Amino acid sequence: MTLLTTNRLRLEPFTEGHLAGLNEMNSDPEVMRYLSGGRPETLEETRVLIERVMKRWAEVGYSWWALIELETEELVGAGAVQNLRREATLVPDLACPLEMGWRLRRDRWGQGLAVEAARAMGDFAFKDLNAQELLAVCDPANTASANVMKRLGMQEVGIERWYGKDLLTHRIEADGWTAMRQRRPNEGHAL
Repeated sequence: MTLLTTNRLRLEPFTEGHLAGLNEMNSDPEVMRYLSGGRPETLEETRVLIERVMKRWAEVGYSWWALIELETEELVGAGAVQNLRREATLVPDLACPLEMGWRLRRDRWGQGLAVEAARAMGDFAFKDLNAQELLAVCDPANTASANVMKRLGMQEVGIERWYGKDLLTHRIEADGWTAMRQRRPNEGHAL
C-alpha cells in the first residue's frame, strides 16, 4: 500500500484506525450533500466502507486514502484513485477508467487541501499505475469540486452517466498532467 505526502498532508490507505475520523466527516450532511443527497453515513456504513477499501487495496493496489493533516495529525479528508465503474481491475482501460475523487471535513474547505491531495494522487496514478487518463466526476451543482478539477488542469467533458446519476465529468491525459506538474513541480510527492 502506498503512502503519499504533500506539504501539509499525509495520505494513508484506509485502516480500521481511521474509523472515528472518517465517520465524523461522513456523518456531516453538508460533506455528504452531493455524495448521498445529504444523508449522513452511519458508523456501521463507515466500517463496511473501510473493509471494502482495505480489500480493494489488497486486490489492485489502489483505492481510498485518509488525508491526515501533518500539523495536527487529524484526519481532515479522504481521497481516492479508483475504477469509475467500481470494477476492480489491475490494468485501467477505457471500459473502466480511473477516477480521482476527494472530500474534506467542512472546517477544512477553501484551504487548497483538495487540490494538494489530488496532485499527489494524480502523480501516483500516472507514474505508479501508468494511467493514460484520469477522470473526475461531481454533481453539476458542486461548483467547489468542479473548480478543483479545473485547477488540476482537467478539461470539462460535460454531463455523463456514472453511478446511476448524470454527473459533470472532467478528464486529463498523461501528457496534460505532466505539463501541469512541470508548472507546479513541488506540490505533492510520494514517499
